[in-house]
Amino acid sequence: MQQVLGHKIIAHSNTFMRTIDLATRVAQTDSTVLILGESGVGKEVIAHLIYQLNKRREKGAFIKINCGAIPEDLLESELFGYDTGAFTGAKKEGKKGMFELAQQGVIFLDEIAELPLRLQVKLLRVLQEKEFFRLGAVKPVNADVQIIAATNKDLLEAVKAKSFREDLYYRLNVVPIVVPPLRERWEDIVPLILLYLNEFNEKYKQSKFFSSECLKVMLSYSWPGNVRQLANLIERLVVTCEEQMIRVQDLPGEIKTPVSISDRFHINESLSLPEALSRLEREMVEWTMRRYRSTYKAAKALGVSQSTVARCVKKYGLFKGNTG
Repeated sequence: MQQVLGHKIIAHSNTFMRTIDLATRVAQTDSTVLILGESGVGKEVIAHLIYQLNKRREKGAFIKINCGAIPEDLLESELFGYDTGAFTGAKKEGKKGMFELAQQGVIFLDEIAELPLRLQVKLLRVLQEKEFFRLGAVKPVNADVQIIAATNKDLLEAVKAKSFREDLYYRLNVVPIVVPPLRERWEDIVPLILLYLNEFNEKYKQSKFFSSECLKVMLSYSWPGNVRQLANLIERLVVTCEEQMIRVQDLPGEIKTPVSISDRFHINESLSLPEALSRLEREMVEWTMRRYRSTYKAAKALGVSQSTVARCVKKYGLFKGNTG
């Protein structure tokens, strides 16, 4: 576990350590950052990390806005503010928007793919000209902010579908940071479980703990909802389990039921045959290693040599530690 200015970040897996390393290096600059990853992987955690390590932390605030959570007719004034008399019901003194509140700091635009096309033009101006207009204003406001955007969508597909501007995509995609899903952070699962278990035990004044069998089952699960799903489950178990020990039978059905390789592997028509075979090889070795936690046992189950499994583990960065 890494400590960054009081923030606990679990990073034992090679894949997530590379993400943290890139975020740490980007934090030394004012570059625009685009954080990519599935829902629940911790994109906001990475955005906060960049802010905490950036010199802007000493001068300005970290301001977050969810572009998909605010109605379109209100979003412009929330982002850019408004001047006196900009519209009926506006405050006499006007109002600062999120970009002004983030001056000299960092603005985090979550769910950027949901930003309406009309406002994408205005955001593009901020990125290009470093200024914006309040609603109803005739003079621009200087924008001294670092912009971090995040999405769980494929923005290139959105560009093809004409729902996201191509020029804005390239302006945002200066430094892309991909946050891996939890299923690719096998080594982080148990430390995360223990972190949240301790957190919720303290919050609810409990002393619950997991049986070893329960931990094994949780390790073999694919966690489609990622870290958010894991944290929510542990809170639920701490609150609802009557016994101190949390057992396998206390887990929800979808976690207790093993997921087969055929259920997890999906054909993508855009993949070439070598790419598809490589993905299937990774899926099979990853799933088997999670189940057996040994290259010897995994090789026996897969019907290949131990050296073949060890080569795949190294090739795909699937496991770190005792794999004998």
